[in-house]
Amino acid sequence: MKRGFFLLVCASLHAETVIKSIKYEGLLHLSPVIAREISGIKAGEPLDMEKIDQAIKRFYAQGYFKDIWVEEKNGELIFHFVEKPLIAKVEVKGYLQNRKEELPTILGIKKGDIFDKRAILRAIEQIKEQARNQGYFDTVVEVETEPVGENSVKVTFLVNKGEKIIIDQLTLCGAKVFDKDDIEDVVANRERHKYLGWMIGVDSGELKLKELPLDSARIKNLYLSEGYLDVWVSDPFLRVDFDNYRAKLRYHIDEGKRYRVKDVKIEVVGDVIDPQSLKRELKLRAGKKFNIEKMRKDLLKLRQAVADRGYAFVKIVPDFKKDEKSGTVTLHYLIEPGEKVYINDVIISGNQRTLDRVIRREIYLAPGDVYRFSDLQDSRNALRRTGFFSKVEIKEKRVAPNKIDLLVNVEEMPTGNILLGGGYSTYEGFIVNASINDRNIFGSGINGQLSVDYSSKSLRFNLGIYNPHVFDSDYSMGINAYNTRFEYYDYTQERKGASVSVGKKLSRHLSASLTYAYEKNKLSDVNYDDYYFQEGTYTKSSLIPQVTFDNTDDFYIPRSGIRAIGSLEYAGIGGDEEFVKTYIRGGYYYGLEDLIDYDLILRVKGRVGFIDDQGYLPVFEKFYLGGIRSLRGYQTASISPKDDQGRLVGGKYMFSTSLEASIPMMKNNKNMRLTFFVDHGGIGEDSFTEITRTGAGAAIEWITPIGPIQFVFAKPLDDKPGDRTSNFEFSIGARF
Repeated sequence: MKRGFFLLVCASLHAETVIKSIKYEGLLHLSPVIAREISGIKAGEPLDMEKIDQAIKRFYAQGYFKDIWVEEKNGELIFHFVEKPLIAKVEVKGYLQNRKEELPTILGIKKGDIFDKRAILRAIEQIKEQARNQGYFDTVVEVETEPVGENSVKVTFLVNKGEKIIIDQLTLCGAKVFDKDDIEDVVANRERHKYLGWMIGVDSGELKLKELPLDSARIKNLYLSEGYLDVWVSDPFLRVDFDNYRAKLRYHIDEGKRYRVKDVKIEVVGDVIDPQSLKRELKLRAGKKFNIEKMRKDLLKLRQAVADRGYAFVKIVPDFKKDEKSGTVTLHYLIEPGEKVYINDVIISGNQRTLDRVIRREIYLAPGDVYRFSDLQDSRNALRRTGFFSKVEIKEKRVAPNKIDLLVNVEEMPTGNILLGGGYSTYEGFIVNASINDRNIFGSGINGQLSVDYSSKSLRFNLGIYNPHVFDSDYSMGINAYNTRFEYYDYTQERKGASVSVGKKLSRHLSASLTYAYEKNKLSDVNYDDYYFQEGTYTKSSLIPQVTFDNTDDFYIPRSGIRAIGSLEYAGIGGDEEFVKTYIRGGYYYGLEDLIDYDLILRVKGRVGFIDDQGYLPVFEKFYLGGIRSLRGYQTASISPKDDQGRLVGGKYMFSTSLEASIPMMKNNKNMRLTFFVDHGGIGEDSFTEITRTGAGAAIEWITPIGPIQFVFAKPLDDKPGDRTSNFEFSIGARF
């Protein structure tokens, strides 16, 4: 308990007393040196009660002390301090108790802070605010403190979250163009479904207080998207009955008339770009109904087009003139490019492991370059495509009227691991995998791996290293060695080989490579002896030119762009095998978050291949469908043409396609996703469609510290008698 600002004990205190020394007792958080600076009192000065009073006030302002008093003994001035206790532990019981990691941010206090009643009161208000934002009202928070050791306390918040307010009636006065369902699609606060409000995924009617002030603007934006420029939407009127926590919500709407675009004019200050070339890129044109969303996208396109010419700080002022009689609007965009901007410096931060030069070589803007918006976007996407970073930000900092710094901040993710894991397929059973791999060895950008896979049907060994930028150039090089043994349905294959590849980056998104591969293949345990299944050892010597195009925006979970690879394998440079194999695979990715405000990703993937037999084409070099990488719902390599004895002999023609829709499984974790898919494929000896199959299902995709994990639940849709089907598979380490 505070004893007063100070207590001066001195039998004969008078104005002539001189301070001989000063002593500070009870300090824990402040050193005596800092205390002397705060007090402002020095030895040798006359004793001044007013200066002592001011010093005590300054000490209290530090927030560390609950009691301070002063005494004087024979010219020695002694400051006594009783510090506030430290918080040894913070605990929340009831509401929020399962969000321990977020508590320091929500409460504003944490272990090690000084116990301060004002901070505790702020924490109580923060808890109540958090509850209100989630729709809970009449939240009750009690605080208990318990001494822990010397001068420290445990603080416990006992929270009763209160009740949720349910909107059981939404009234839209004056709404004629849109019905209630249309408007409820865009607002956060909706009327509770009359019968199914309790069901997940159905409108519950729970009040979202934080979103309520924004709902009027959302309704107005809906009208503006359909051309109603004169629309007026009132603030929400909310009436709550706190006896049963039910509410009625009402808006008043004056819709006005719909407008169409009469003309679009673009005016550019200075001769930096042709206005007509800009006009051709616009979506909102003469004759179309006015749409505020399209106008915003047009503004962004105009800004990017001008910024691509070096004008980073371009200003665009939109204006529109309405003609109420004709119901038309003329749009006018005034573009002020400003000065051409140059890159002053590129500053990299956040990389603890990855070398600066590895990051810098993916950035297409360097000091002295003219600023280009598309270069900035391409740089951001290139860094994401490396797979080294979970987060990439490039910010622009103006350092002069015509110069900017690029602030590149990255957040690294694990790229290497020692893994003991596996997978499962219906044919192979459980697959055990042991591997050491790193796609960014010592932060150099070099990819290396050593892996062993084992199952009841297979044994695989692989050792490889790949440098995408030899000596930081556009040239790449890779070496790979492998040894595998796989028991197919009708034979066992042992494959030993090695390959070396060299490549070059032709453009930002296009690269080419040439690989030489040499391997020995041995067939054994053959059920039959004929042309397709002859026991023995065969050698292959082949050249494989390959072209890769990739403009996606992320390594693991792309939301835009195309990734495509085409290769041509020519076997016959010595060795026994003679054939030419053409193989193309790719994917198109499109994220809808900007359109529908939800992280839905659509994917279209495809593979196609065909082989020209030029002398000897062994059965194991032909195509097979089925499994997690081609046709889900069927066992690995189980879909193929058969000979007259029912054996799988592979096909010379193959294709497969996949349509996928991927959504996040948790609101705050976009690295764990649920994907729905439909796969369709065909294979044949003489055509692509001799055998066709379709499968569908769902997959759980999860980016983890040990790599991507995928669980696949599939069902064949048109399987035939004799097909080997598979309902569940999982894998570790492959991109989605």
